[in-house]
Amino acid sequence: MSFDRPELQSSRPDVLGIGDDCALLSVPQGMQLAQSLDTLVSGVHFPEHCDPFLLGYRALATNISDIAAMGAEPHSFTLGLTLPESDTDWLQAFSDGLVALAQPSGLALIGGDTTRGPLTISIQVQGLIPSGQALRRNGAKVGDLIYVSGSLGDAAGALPAVLEGLYPQNCEDTSVQYLLQRYYQPSPRVKLGQWLAANGATSALDVSDGLLGDLGHTLKASQAGAELNLEQLPLSPQLLNVAGKQKAQSYALSGGDDYELCFTWPAHKTLELPEAIRAECSVTCIGRITDADGICDSATGQPLSAAAYRHF
Repeated sequence: MSFDRPELQSSRPDVLGIGDDCALLSVPQGMQLAQSLDTLVSGVHFPEHCDPFLLGYRALATNISDIAAMGAEPHSFTLGLTLPESDTDWLQAFSDGLVALAQPSGLALIGGDTTRGPLTISIQVQGLIPSGQALRRNGAKVGDLIYVSGSLGDAAGALPAVLEGLYPQNCEDTSVQYLLQRYYQPSPRVKLGQWLAANGATSALDVSDGLLGDLGHTLKASQAGAELNLEQLPLSPQLLNVAGKQKAQSYALSGGDDYELCFTWPAHKTLELPEAIRAECSVTCIGRITDADGICDSATGQPLSAAAYRHF
C-alpha cells in the first residue's frame, strides 16, 4: 500500500497509528491538541489531472499552515481520499509528495479512508501547543502593528500558468517557474508561528483566501479596523517581473493560496526574530490596527474591499 510506509509512521511511543479501527494518541500534560481539517476538490481547489506528487505536497502544506497560524507543533494527520479509479502509479507519486513534507515537518499518518468517486482529498492535521498559548483571531488591539511573512500574491500570479498546465519542472521562464513553485509547494511557517505564540503576538492567521479577506476575519473577531500601507506590501521580484506593480498589488491584496502568516504585534515591543527563523522567511510591517470600521489605504484613507479569494 502506498501509504503504509516507514516515512509516514510515527516514532512517538504514545501514538497508535495505522492498523486498528481507530488511531490512539495521548496529549501530554499542560498541552492542548490543535486540529484542522481541509477538503480539496478537483477543479475547485486544484486543476484536474494535477501532478500527483505536487498535489500530495500541496494538500498537506495547506493544512499544516493552519497549525502554524495557531503556533502549534505539527503532530500527526489523517487522510480521506476519494478516487475515480485505482491507479498504483498515481497513488505512489501522491504518497511521495506527502512524504516530502511530512518527514521534515515531523508528521505521521495515523489513519484514514479511501473510496471511489470524483477526486477529493480531505486531510486533518493535529498539532500540540502549551495550554492557553494558541494564537487566535480575536486578540488584535488598537495600535498593534500588522505583519505578514514572506511575499504575497505569488500563487495568484501563477494561476495563468497553472491553467495552461505548466509545472515548475516544465516551465522555461524562471520567474513563472518561481511562481508555480510557490503555488504548488507553499512553505507553512511553522517555526515562525511557534515563536510568535511563545513571545507575545496578539493574533495570527494564514493567508489562504487573500490578505484583505483573511485580515477581515481577524478584524471581525477583534472588533477593530485596520489601515494598510500598500507601498509596503512584500512583492517578489518574480511577481513584479511577470505582472507589473499594479497587478502584483492586486494579487497580494485579493489573491489567495500563499499560505503566509498575517499577525499582529504590540507596537511598544521590538520584533526581534531569531536568526534561524529570519533565514527561512522575512516579515514585513504593512499597517496597524485601528478603531475604525473595515480596512483602508493609509495613504488616501480610501476603503479597501475585503472580498475573499475563491480559490482555483
